[in-house]
Amino acid sequence: MSSGIQQIHDVGAKALGWLYEHREGFRLEADPSPEAGVLDRFKPLGELALIGKVIFREGVAGSQQSSLAHKLLDHAWHELLDSGARLLEGQRREPLSPVPLEVYVPFRELGYRQPDLESAIRLNHRLASWAALEVLPVRRLGLSAIERRFEVEPSVPETAALAHTWLARRPEPWTVEGHIGYDITHTVFHLTDWGEKPAGLPTDIAEYLALWLPVWLDDWLDLKRWDLLGELLVVDACLPEPTLDPAAWAGFAQAQQPDGAMPVVGGMPEGDEEAVFDLVYHPTLVAAFASALAMSRALSDLSTTPAPA
Repeated sequence: MSSGIQQIHDVGAKALGWLYEHREGFRLEADPSPEAGVLDRFKPLGELALIGKVIFREGVAGSQQSSLAHKLLDHAWHELLDSGARLLEGQRREPLSPVPLEVYVPFRELGYRQPDLESAIRLNHRLASWAALEVLPVRRLGLSAIERRFEVEPSVPETAALAHTWLARRPEPWTVEGHIGYDITHTVFHLTDWGEKPAGLPTDIAEYLALWLPVWLDDWLDLKRWDLLGELLVVDACLPEPTLDPAAWAGFAQAQQPDGAMPVVGGMPEGDEEAVFDLVYHPTLVAAFASALAMSRALSDLSTTPAPA
């Protein structure tokens, strides 16, 4: 295994190890405040399921990493979500919220099921208020994609939802700031079903990204914005011809802590364990995600490279 591929593998293996060791950090509050965004705490578990699905789908993790991912998802579903009962409770508390659906679908695709939750979602999905929910264009695209994956008719067709996103309009690339960067990455995630279907990326968008992504990678590497850099490395792996940018990957790997945690920006934050977890779990999930896709693309390229004469 080349040093570059080994580096990418090590980032993912270390990130997954940290997530498993800190799995209790994903635990939901037993009695959250009514004023708090109750369902927001569910989102990290949905992200965890998404990353687990990517790891299993790409098939590039070693046996130890695959075993850790299985145990981590079993813990999340059975212990933290009470085999889906917590999602059902959340859906009943906020019947028009799409969050239980967004969290549930990746678990469902991995074989975890909660029939009562499915019935509640299908019932609420019939309400006009469900489709009337006002969200940012990239979120609407994501909701249309998750509805399709749940096998209900999308409230807005994905092509129509895409047309309103920043990336579909391909505006001036130097206007990209933090939140626009995340709009770009998530548009790609939704169009490709989180890297599963690279062909879902329209040709004009793929060409635009191929032209400007190297510049954005350099920018966010210089700024040490590791969370967004990781998401852009995922975007790179979703392109028809990924670069697997060596400099970006080297900087990303150097930012990772020895225990596998990935800071959001700059160095590791300080504080109590719970506060630090809340700040670094997402970039660490992204590190595992980027590693799985980049490893898969790198090994695929190796298998299709003609042997020297």
